[in-house]
Amino acid sequence: MASDNRSDSPSSVSSNASASASASSSASSSHSWTSFLKSIASFNGDLSSLTAPPFILSPTSLVEYSQYWAEHPDLFIAPSKLTVSEDAEASTIDAMNLKRAIAVTKWFISTLKSQYCSRNESMGSEKKPLNPFLGEVFVGKWDSEELGETILLSEQVSHHPPVTAYAIRNDKNNVTLQGYNGITSKISATSINIKQYGHALLDYNNLKESYLITLPPLHIEGLITASPFVELEGTSYIQASNGYFTVIEYSGRGWVSGKKNTFKARIYRDSFSSSSKENALVTIQGQWSGKSYIDKGSATPTSKTGELFYDANALKALHLTVKPIEEQKEFESRRAWEKVAEAIKKSDYNLIAEEKSKIENEQRELRKKEKEEGTKWQTRWFDIVDYSNRSEDTNLTPPDDFINLTNQANLSIHNAPSGSLKKSKYDHGDAKHWRFVPEKFEQDDIKV
Repeated sequence: MASDNRSDSPSSVSSNASASASASSSASSSHSWTSFLKSIASFNGDLSSLTAPPFILSPTSLVEYSQYWAEHPDLFIAPSKLTVSEDAEASTIDAMNLKRAIAVTKWFISTLKSQYCSRNESMGSEKKPLNPFLGEVFVGKWDSEELGETILLSEQVSHHPPVTAYAIRNDKNNVTLQGYNGITSKISATSINIKQYGHALLDYNNLKESYLITLPPLHIEGLITASPFVELEGTSYIQASNGYFTVIEYSGRGWVSGKKNTFKARIYRDSFSSSSKENALVTIQGQWSGKSYIDKGSATPTSKTGELFYDANALKALHLTVKPIEEQKEFESRRAWEKVAEAIKKSDYNLIAEEKSKIENEQRELRKKEKEEGTKWQTRWFDIVDYSNRSEDTNLTPPDDFINLTNQANLSIHNAPSGSLKKSKYDHGDAKHWRFVPEKFEQDDIKV
């Protein structure tokens, strides 16, 4: 049957109406984006304190982002399997220590795609996560017959400034990752620049081995084209308790040029050796969202000269299991934000504002009541530890991993941008850091 091309045919009217609505929506969206850029361009403070317009919101709370640390449970656990006998020669032990440092670096690189570009791939562009309220929690688990159960506990421990603390445990292999992160952000001519605060501590308890992991700075590009995406920049570090030291440098696509998501990592025998790249034992180079290659020494490997190190597109991220919303408590993330998330998925901006306001007003009332009663919010699974008087003490009983690792890596113990060096311009202020308290979790009634 021939198609009806008359301008007044139902299909044509419907098509025209749809095109008109689409154009109107596109124009409205473009106008909203332009207005948003103008509003943040004139703002001089930390952008994280601004309320984001509904059209750039993700339906996911930031407290859920902690799951990205372990979406490859096999790589998370793998270093604990790299062992030698206790009576092995020193050279054999040292070679295995290097293998574990490489394995930890591979696990860390595997976390970056999920952490920094999974929203861009699933939603078309980077979206702003929902700001967690104080006391909001997110729990889940990865089950594996071979590896056992790996559980995630994530909690919003501070609202001003916003800080999320997390712990990931695998009891079968006696592996624990804990840490926290917060950010400050400022806008420049074409991007939003973000400094991350916090760090992660990774413990392979059967090996009596620990790692300090710092968080890289980042910037959000694509603002002018209304297609924002994240690029990592600067440097992050991984310091092992056995001395091995990994330096990871990031670069990528900017406004004019560059290859996106590029990194180069060099592993040294210790932080002192890192003063010269020629001392590198191995070098890894590539894209953290794609393929990377490894080779011995300090030369930069390529697909032709090096061995494949990691392919982010070949290994699918394993999403954790979260109990049904009806089984969650009112302060668990997906239940708390359920109506807001549904409204975001429907692009119902009025409903988004209405449901968000309900949560925000309820939180204001709780803070007001606490102030009137002279009480303070009690965190659920994490406590603050003040390191102010412990920075030079390497003889603590029991030894403190954070102090020992920061001293080995020459990193600041203060609440400075993650990865700040001792005696740098950021090496000052308080030295209070969030730490996981297992006993608190064991006494809690929340089910994973």
